[in-house]
Amino acid sequence: MAKIDSAYSYYLNTYGSSAVSRYDTHKKSELRNTYNRIVKLNKESPLYKISSSGDVKKFAIDIKENTRRIQNVASSLSEGEDGLWSNFQKKIAVSSDEDLVTAEYVGNGNDAENTDSFSIEVKQLACPQVNYGNYLKNNALDFAPGSYSFDLNTVSNSYEFQFNVNEDDTNRSVLAKLAKLINGAGVGLNAKLVMDDRDMSALKIESVQTGLEEGSKALFSIYPGTENASIQAMDTLGIDNTVSQAANSSFLLNGKEHSSLSNTFTVNNTFEVTLHGVGNENEPAVIGFKTNADAIADNVEKLVSSYNGIIETAHNYSSTQPESHKLYYDMSNVAYRFYNEFESMGLDIADDGIIHIDRDALTDAVTEEDSPVYFSALNRFKDTLKEKASQASLNPMAYVDKIVIAYKNPGHNFIAPYVTSIYSGMMLDQFC
Repeated sequence: MAKIDSAYSYYLNTYGSSAVSRYDTHKKSELRNTYNRIVKLNKESPLYKISSSGDVKKFAIDIKENTRRIQNVASSLSEGEDGLWSNFQKKIAVSSDEDLVTAEYVGNGNDAENTDSFSIEVKQLACPQVNYGNYLKNNALDFAPGSYSFDLNTVSNSYEFQFNVNEDDTNRSVLAKLAKLINGAGVGLNAKLVMDDRDMSALKIESVQTGLEEGSKALFSIYPGTENASIQAMDTLGIDNTVSQAANSSFLLNGKEHSSLSNTFTVNNTFEVTLHGVGNENEPAVIGFKTNADAIADNVEKLVSSYNGIIETAHNYSSTQPESHKLYYDMSNVAYRFYNEFESMGLDIADDGIIHIDRDALTDAVTEEDSPVYFSALNRFKDTLKEKASQASLNPMAYVDKIVIAYKNPGHNFIAPYVTSIYSGMMLDQFC
């Protein structure tokens, strides 16, 4: 039987919090093109079995996510219409006080002139709802062995939870069991054990969501089941006790008061703003744009960083995945094509394929008279890297350790468009 739980666990722990980019959405024509490329790729693909190496799943996921990052960065730097230089002159937002507020430019380049800068004074951060249970002695057992239940109501749904207490349980093991139950349910709550210096533990439950819609009193409520045993268990647990209600953020935008359910929101569909702290009264942070030279250097750094990420992935698995050298050669060769041009603009390609940036030299290069030469090299590097990343993304299993069982008869075989589902579903048999 295929084992995919470890793959999901690794993905969620490593990449689950990654922000979704607008470049992750695609038109029907783009999806159709991707499908056609998969069909063509797998038409002549040999039959193979994946090695049982423990990190095959991790390697494939890392390839997929790093190539996705390359494609997104390259796409964001391919929207210019005023010549080569405009691709890397993508606007970059900057905050005068990043401890209070950070911002990212999410506009399309045509609206920048309408919102050059604005001030924001943070009065209150958006907060989640927190429920705090009673502290119980870790090694004691305050519950009679048996089955218990409680109901959880959220703004949109109701859930029933059931749990068992065994004779060999302790208060600590029961609380740990409940935390795992709530976290695994995917209901938008985080539960964890909190310990004190008296060898006692309590269960803290916090909502992922922040803020309250008008008319709402709570983000979630917990009630015991109707049985007397469940009611007594809830009295012992105390997790129905709300210690702090959710609250909206409050801020002044150019002196005008606003609020938001979250600490992250957009302004004029141009800036994505994230609040981090409350500032002093009448001392707002100012959000604006970086200078052209700084924006260009930052965008080049972002592209180089995405390239370095896939090279580091190849190095990280070199001792356990023999085929990782193919990933290294495919990606590093893209950079080595531009070795001379890069060296002239402060991009040094080390022996291990990693690119190191001399920011001062880069800034000088992109602002001098010969800058079109450098922009031409950067654009060709960007486009070539994006294409190579796209190929790797279609079939990351091409770079993992595997055993070829049989080659197809060239030109006399059936189309097999779903071979890459080996990656998509992580159907890697533990007995391979």
